[in-house]
Amino acid sequence: MAYKYMANEWAKPKESFVEELMRQRLVQWRKQPTVTRIEHPTRLDRARKLGYKAKQGFVIVRTRVRRGGLRKIRPKAGRRPKRMGVAKFKPSKNIRLIAEERTAKKFPNLEVLNSYWVGQDGRSKWFEVILVDPNSPVIQADKDINWITEKQHTSRVFRSMTSAGKHVRGLRHRGRGAEKVRPSLRKGARKHGNQQ
Repeated sequence: MAYKYMANEWAKPKESFVEELMRQRLVQWRKQPTVTRIEHPTRLDRARKLGYKAKQGFVIVRTRVRRGGLRKIRPKAGRRPKRMGVAKFKPSKNIRLIAEERTAKKFPNLEVLNSYWVGQDGRSKWFEVILVDPNSPVIQADKDINWITEKQHTSRVFRSMTSAGKHVRGLRHRGRGAEKVRPSLRKGARKHGNQQ
């Protein structure tokens, strides 16, 4: 299928036509709003792998999030470098999860299914978020996706139940070395006698 060739081109964008194409697209994307609904996914192969279908009830939204660390302004008053509070601050969420949450706030009647990277420049990263309408009759009749209509999946992105959220919670690892990550980092630490 053509999806295989699309995936190969996106896997190494600098060696294919993708880099030049995205450079032209980013010029347009910078002028658009932070959260923009689009008709078709930019990376159709990736969207299909993550559950997207070209039918009613599925919505694709492109979201821009700022890049970079959490460096703070250096304080003017005197103190030793350790207490400056400038460097070595790490965000507790990854940028893809932030993009999913901001998108979900713009579309409160939809549920986030998944998301994927589509581009970046020196200041921003762009992600496309796949949203599903749980009240759509087409979604409710589709046996592949109707699990998202059940009440336990309400606001799933805000409970870090999407793929990006599970990555943040440390749920990519199983077995030895991952004893304290389930059911959550806080509960797992308490279970094993280390209070946080």
